[in-house]
This record gives sequence, structure tokens and C-alpha cells, in this order.
Amino acid sequence: MAEAQRHCRDNYKDLATIRDQEDLENLNALKTTVHSVSSRRRRPGSTVTVSMLRNWTPRAWAGLYDDVDSWRWSLSNASFYKAGETEYRRWQPEEPHNRFKEYCSYIVLRGTWGDVTCDHNFNAVCFDVRGPDSYVYINTLMTWPEAQSYCREHHTDLVSVRNLEDNQMVQNVLPHGDLVWIGLYRDGWKWSDGSDSSFRNWEANEEGGGSIKNCLSVDFSADGRWETLDCNLKSAFICYTDVALVSKRVMKVRLVKSSSSLDLKDPVVMEDLLKKVHLPLISNRTGGA
Repeated sequence: MAEAQRHCRDNYKDLATIRDQEDLENLNALKTTVHSVSSRRRRPGSTVTVSMLRNWTPRAWAGLYDDVDSWRWSLSNASFYKAGETEYRRWQPEEPHNRFKEYCSYIVLRGTWGDVTCDHNFNAVCFDVRGPDSYVYINTLMTWPEAQSYCREHHTDLVSVRNLEDNQMVQNVLPHGDLVWIGLYRDGWKWSDGSDSSFRNWEANEEGGGSIKNCLSVDFSADGRWETLDCNLKSAFICYTDVALVSKRVMKVRLVKSSSSLDLKDPVVMEDLLKKVHLPLISNRTGGA
């Protein structure tokens, strides 16, 4: 998919963002045509042109991907971290899974981490920069977003684990072997061009992705249903570009001689006439009288 993204950015705008059902229907209309183009108005003054590149195949990359490298800490203040500390990790073997919407992280008593869906109910460890205790165990079952809100309201934030010493400090406040929220989380699926479209058309059980199945493929043999594939596979792909609309105004002019000596075939006369017609048009475009 990286090659496809680079090609689209070099020659068009980006890999295609599919914003709604109409976009999907436009793409489906291309499935029997090579190098075809479908256009539609997306905003005043522009159209979006979607092109299928390479020979037609049942599947093609679009711009949606699961950003598995976006792990970061809830506490984002850069002054809190020394060089390299935002990248410290202590994952369990074969973690993170990067699948099934596992966008949040937990710690266990032995000090290793795992990823899990954010809607689980776990206890949490908050960090407090001003209180008597920096590491505060919260013995209340909450989802990760609820734990984040709680820590920010009552302390500073969900705990950041910057190094081995921090990890040991967190272990010291854990009373037993339950899974406990920490502040590490990541983004889920996002569009290559940064669009915020929430439209989805997944095949059943496809959105979870996997450790390597992190890129969107549109399956035209299934009416444009979406599936996840290994981003390193080679495939046809879909690009888009913004194209400005050109507006034309047709003006009919009836010429009436004011003098019998006026020669309408005279280039000088015609040039003078065109100037007189052109000036009111400029005035109308600029809002003048």
C-alpha cells in the first residue's frame, strides 16, 4: 500500500477517501472499466475525480489504514519526558496484538503490558504531579476513557511509564493480579489524506484487522465491501484529485449600426466593441455597479 500511496501523492492528491454511499457507488461503476474516471461535486467550486489505476482486479487499495504505530501517552506535556522516554515499552510476548479495536493498554502485577479494547472495565493507576503520592491506584472499575477522565479530574492524568523505574513504581501500588489501565493508547483506523470521514462498509468481522492486516481493500466482486489485507501485498489502487470547476457564461449580443459608415468587419471597430462589452462583465464579477 505504501507504493500506491506514494504514486497517488506524486501524481494525484492521495489514495481515495470514501466519504459516503455515493462515493462507493461511483467506484462500483468503474469495476468493469480500466482507467475510467468518475467525477462528482463535493464542495462549491471543485469536483473530486477518482481513478482506478493499473489493470482491473476484484480488489483495490483505498486510503484507510489502521495506524498501529501511533501509540502515545495520555499525558502529552513534552516537558514531562526526557529523550526517548515517550517510546519506552514493556509489552508481553506477542503484544501488542493490534487487532479487534485494541487501542488501549493495561499493566499486570509482574509489570508487563498488553493491549485490549478500551471498553473493558479495569481499575487504573493515575499520576499526580502535586499530591503526596505520585502513583495513585484507583480501585474502581472503569473503561479506559472513564479512567482517563477520572484521573484528569482528580489527579493529573493516567499514569505514563517512562522507564523501568516508573514501571516498578506502578507495580508497587498494584494490590493484586488484575489488569489495570495505564495511559498508553493509540489511534484506530484513519484516512491517508487526514479526512475525518466515519463512513464504513466492512465485510462481517473484518474491521478488527490484525498484526499485519492493517490496510483497507475494496472488494468489487462483493459490491464494494471492505476487507483488511496485509499492507505489503501488491494490488490495484484508487487515487483521487481535486479539480476546480470552470464556469462559462454565454452572452448574446445584437449589433445595431448607429451610423451607416460603421464597418463591423473592421478589426479596430470590433476591438473597441469587445472592450465595451468586457468592462460591464468585470464590474459584475467584482460587485461593482
